[in-house]
Amino acid sequence: MRVSFGGASGKELAEVCDSATALAAAYGAALDAAGSTQADFDIEGDALTDSDSVALRSKAIALLQKERTDLKVSFTLPVMPSGLDDDSLALLESANDNAVKVSTVNIMTMNYGSSYTGDMGDYAETSAKAAHGQLRDVFGLSSAGAWQGLALTSMIGEQDVSGETFTLADAAQVRAFAEEKGVAWVSMWSTFRDQQCADDHSASDNAATNCSGVTQSSGAFAEALAG
Repeated sequence: MRVSFGGASGKELAEVCDSATALAAAYGAALDAAGSTQADFDIEGDALTDSDSVALRSKAIALLQKERTDLKVSFTLPVMPSGLDDDSLALLESANDNAVKVSTVNIMTMNYGSSYTGDMGDYAETSAKAAHGQLRDVFGLSSAGAWQGLALTSMIGEQDVSGETFTLADAAQVRAFAEEKGVAWVSMWSTFRDQQCADDHSASDNAATNCSGVTQSSGAFAEALAG
């Protein structure tokens, strides 16, 4: 089980804790409650641009890994077809500078913006290729090592950005690409959305939280991504 900290809503712990020691203890308490040795840090929005919390988090994770030598750490970060932005790179550089052992960088291949109206499978591949080069630079990895340290999470079906739709064909494309490159994993946002919407959803302009917004059988995206 992987415990995820952060996300698009609310405050991540590093934004509210006063010290690296207190922050490490808070992370550790959550991991202990779940009985987990895997921590993911989903850093986006204001938390990503807050350099103080970024630095504090890096120090806390480094402390935690000294105490828990089996702790695997991943970061979930937004991405564009051009790759990770400056704030995401600064976060990874901070982690590296503080000797954090980063197992995986999970890029969110979704919600690029209103100007991106092309093929979402192609955008996912382009984003991954750009991020792959960036991971090599930040962590000094080989090409194979950077692919193994990269994961892709796609938002299935209709995106939060109007005009973007990740189809079942896109899911199959991403799976094939991931298998070819040897990436750590592919996943989706989210399992609850992996079903067709009821007829009355067509009146909504927003991506639903409990269905994909495309024609599908239940579980079809999970099947397409798993192969």
